[in-house]
Amino acid sequence: MWQAYLKGFKAYLQLERSMSDNTVQAYIRDMEMLQRHVETEYEGLAPEKVQLQHLQSLMQTIAELGLSVATQARVLSGIKSFYSYLLLEEVIHIDPTDMLEAPKLKRSLPHVLSIEEIEQLIAAIDHSKPDGLRNRAMLEVMYSCGLRVSELTSLRLTGLYLDVGYIKVIGKGDKERLVPIGDAAIKHIRLYTTHVRAMMSNIKKGQEDFVFLSKLGGSLSRVMVFLILKDLTKKAGIEQNIHPHTLRHSFATHLVEGGADLRAVQEMMGHKSITTTEIYTHLDRTYLRETLEKYHPRYQ
Repeated sequence: MWQAYLKGFKAYLQLERSMSDNTVQAYIRDMEMLQRHVETEYEGLAPEKVQLQHLQSLMQTIAELGLSVATQARVLSGIKSFYSYLLLEEVIHIDPTDMLEAPKLKRSLPHVLSIEEIEQLIAAIDHSKPDGLRNRAMLEVMYSCGLRVSELTSLRLTGLYLDVGYIKVIGKGDKERLVPIGDAAIKHIRLYTTHVRAMMSNIKKGQEDFVFLSKLGGSLSRVMVFLILKDLTKKAGIEQNIHPHTLRHSFATHLVEGGADLRAVQEMMGHKSITTTEIYTHLDRTYLRETLEKYHPRYQ
């Protein structure tokens, strides 16, 4: 009985919820964990017989196992989605997850680079080498557009609308969005595509439309982007642990600090909820002090 419902649930997540393969697999694993728990603890309880106390028992068990709060929250999200699906299919008529509480997530502030540190990273690039022109274009695009690393590596030539200042990005759940791109990023994409990419004779079959390619003619992996950034961080003398998402965080934070509308930032970042974007309203104390001194009448 469980397997039939899980098969239908998987199709529901893929087709109706348009979730990514990774998220779907995570949800299915979580539901299989729920299945094992109720079968072990409650003598083979069927999905439609599960009640609130059974779900609370699972959540208590995974908390005691020491799983992170974020993982617990994902498990809860999966359970709620599963029982929403059963409601839609009229397998159940009362949702047992209605009173199931989520663990309290700690809102951690993302690490960001200062504008000066961004400049240091760019200055560390060796522009005399072909991969230097590529890396400069990648950094400019990540910082100009706030892309996730997966969105950068999947960026396609047919998704570049540089004449009108936009690029088409494939985000989470294969959702497309148009993102404005700055003049500096446009300039360096054109330099790279004209002087490096157009000269490559070893582009692999099926990779012809990807913007950023390795020396071997294939699309870049997420790991390769991480290693490139790590090397530049070392050369720039920046001691913090920087990863591709740091540039995305920096993009959003610098926009918000500059007074950008949160809804606009949300749209550019591809956030489903404005709550996610609101994390970038954190401003350092120095910035707040400078703002107060500059604009408050009692400080002038």
